[in-house]
Amino acid sequence: MNEIEKLVENLPNPESSMRFFREFPTNQATKLLKNRGLLSDILTISSFSPLLATTILQNKHYIAWIARKRGDTQIPQKDELLESLGRFALTNSQIETDEQFSDFRRRELLRIYLKDIRSLCTISEITEDLSNLSDAILENALQIATQELNNRYGNPLETDEKGRSKIAKFCIVALGKLGSNELNYASDIDLLFIYSSNGETSGGGTRGTVSNHEYFVKLSEFILKLVGKAYRVDMRLRPNGQVGALAISLKDAIRYYKNDAQAWEKQVLIRSRCSAGEIAIFKQFHTDLENIVFSTDTTVEDSLKNVRLSKEKINFEKNDENGFNVKLGRGGIREIEFIAQALQLAYGGKDAWLRVPHTLMSLSRLADRKLISELELTHLFEAYDFLRKLEHRLQMKNGLQTHLVSNDLEKRLLVAKYMLFNNLDSFNEQLCFHTNNVSNVFSRVFAESQIEKLNSENFVSDFNEITLNTSQTAILNSVQKSDLEIDDEQTDTLEVLSNISPYFSEMIAANPNLIESLPNRLENFEEVSYLQKFSEAINNENTFAQELSILRKTWSRFLLQIVFFDIFGKFTRSEAKRLQTKLAEASIETAILITKREMKRRFQTKLENFSFAVLGLGKLGGKGMDYGSDLDLILVYDDDKPTPLSNLTHIEFYSKVVEIFVTTLSSITRDGHLYRVDLRLRPDGKNGMLISSKSSFLSYLQNRSAIWELLAYVKLRAISGDLELANFVEKNAREVIHTVAKKLNIDELKTETRRIRKKLEQKQTAKIDIKFGEGGMLDVYFAMRFLQLKDNIPDDLVNRSTLFMLKKLFDFGRLSNKSFSEFKEGYEFLATIDHALRLTVGRSNSLSSANLLIISKFLKLSDVNNLLEELTHHRLNIRSTFEDIVH
Repeated sequence: MNEIEKLVENLPNPESSMRFFREFPTNQATKLLKNRGLLSDILTISSFSPLLATTILQNKHYIAWIARKRGDTQIPQKDELLESLGRFALTNSQIETDEQFSDFRRRELLRIYLKDIRSLCTISEITEDLSNLSDAILENALQIATQELNNRYGNPLETDEKGRSKIAKFCIVALGKLGSNELNYASDIDLLFIYSSNGETSGGGTRGTVSNHEYFVKLSEFILKLVGKAYRVDMRLRPNGQVGALAISLKDAIRYYKNDAQAWEKQVLIRSRCSAGEIAIFKQFHTDLENIVFSTDTTVEDSLKNVRLSKEKINFEKNDENGFNVKLGRGGIREIEFIAQALQLAYGGKDAWLRVPHTLMSLSRLADRKLISELELTHLFEAYDFLRKLEHRLQMKNGLQTHLVSNDLEKRLLVAKYMLFNNLDSFNEQLCFHTNNVSNVFSRVFAESQIEKLNSENFVSDFNEITLNTSQTAILNSVQKSDLEIDDEQTDTLEVLSNISPYFSEMIAANPNLIESLPNRLENFEEVSYLQKFSEAINNENTFAQELSILRKTWSRFLLQIVFFDIFGKFTRSEAKRLQTKLAEASIETAILITKREMKRRFQTKLENFSFAVLGLGKLGGKGMDYGSDLDLILVYDDDKPTPLSNLTHIEFYSKVVEIFVTTLSSITRDGHLYRVDLRLRPDGKNGMLISSKSSFLSYLQNRSAIWELLAYVKLRAISGDLELANFVEKNAREVIHTVAKKLNIDELKTETRRIRKKLEQKQTAKIDIKFGEGGMLDVYFAMRFLQLKDNIPDDLVNRSTLFMLKKLFDFGRLSNKSFSEFKEGYEFLATIDHALRLTVGRSNSLSSANLLIISKFLKLSDVNNLLEELTHHRLNIRSTFEDIVH
């Protein structure tokens, strides 16, 4: 076997590589044989891409260029490619510009594709390289076209705000794959041409004066002509599509997308950026339209529905029975893109961090926000990598814009070899594996919403069937796998629980032993000391893991008992919250006890002078804990007492305490978890220590606290631990807060209250958000706390509930009859809805169509529309009262 046969024997198409090598003159072939590495690269390119093999044979001088570039794994940026293009144009000045662009692109593809097939770069780097190449060609084309148009008509001019004349600017906006820097080898490039403003040219050229509109349309036409041999340019995504002007002013473009664009056109703008020209135009375009694209007025259901309809239209138009379409087929690239874009549209309105054009970056951020799971993220990443590589291999065979994996066995086998599979079965298995994973995520994200059942006459029975077929089935399956035997009464209880609360049914399905702790429906609730029960439970345990386990099991039983009596109407909403607050307080005290035990085990000491206190804010501070509530905590230690361990400073010792304490309350184990612990309201927020000394905490409130922090600390309450310390901090903190507030300018306090409230309002991710949304519970909270600070009315030491404090403000004359009535009635209604949501579907502020159905059923309402009307009435009243108070 000769040298060439050895080099090509493992390539996908060795015969074509042999034929390719025979095309070289003897002197060049001999020269290549002396550089085995370069020869291997050239033969590999020829085997993977007959198109590029032809390019090399037609331009044999490219081999020396490849020799210089073959070891370069860096991604050249646009400016570097522009310089390279300039040198290329000088050495190829004998050919027309459009041919230069085409030839330059083809030469650069040799460099890029070699890195691709050698796996020297990631898919993201390859697509970025291809996008940068397109940007450079477009930028150079714009420069050439601008010079030509200026010679004809003079500079295009516009008038600034002061009436001065200046040169109008132009921007090439990239959309689609180019817009997200994910261009493939044979992609169309989707473009939008925008100029800064109307006006007319200076007339200094050979053809006189024309309007800016005419000038920029002609400029656009010239650009398209110059790049037309290098790329297929698609302008159909511009405003008004094929009947729209080729170039449009910035003002008109913004007006179109605000007033006339369809949902799919706004979706397109998710993947947009400045490819060439004046970036300031794109920045203005993007700034003005960002909140139109990522609208807060569109529900999650509508966002998903609009994207799903786009996909279904593609399915209808692009069905192909001759093979699998990598881009548009089931589980293909477009489904991955649509998963990212749909969730961006659904949640990006309230979360600007999600607004990124790149697909993989978008998916990563969606996973960070828990909108897709880590497993789903892994599946999507792996599928994207596999499918984009497959797309590249298909396209670079002959340079065609194809996405079809043929059903023809011979053709499919060759594709498998391009993908480095030894046999067709392995390739088919991997293709099926990745597309199934994508399809599963797509189906999960785009699951049919309950909204379609909203207007059904039988929506209650439909809902029953859904919940019973999921929640109860899950419980019964768990029971069957365990050794439990349940009687008819327990079966009936589980049916009711499954019907009303799918959320808590999941807790039982995960741990069917909890069924044994469910009370009899004829029983009445008997209150116990949660702290005593927790203490007894952990007393016999000897390790930290055992203590966490028994605490979670015991806590789950008590919580489920509260749920049980709540569902069966054995006590009021207020009683349920009171009990949950007691449960939380006992959990915190027990967590401190476990922490002390673990510290003693670790350091083998009695821990004298242990002085650790927990204070609560939010629902815990206001004694209003409900299902799924966070624990908003402030942690302090007494710096007047000696450190419990002489070899550690106060902060070193208590930092270890905090770590164990938070783990005890919030870590997820096989037995579940208790609470989310939120320490973000501590001094200096995320930049501050997790625990403060009592003196530093009080000093912070006195000297450095912001107004928004004062509003939060109004609810500060001593909870657990060293109660002498906790009560001292609470008492002094309250005095400091109200003393500092009295010195504030009232207008400043009002302005800051409005600002923080509006900022939190932007957190809502649904059309109807009863907490963060306009007229939501936060309106009541912020107005109430503003009045407390303004008029020095601290929380009551015993009753800290919202309704009690509203009455107190009314009694002090700080709320009018009308304001008190609208706040009281509105808050009671919202609190009822909030409690029902938490009990039935879990922690949620969103009144989606599905949630409306569940709540209506739980509250025994026959008409969802009446619920919505009453909700709207109360929200309008709450917002109006809020505005009256803080304006």
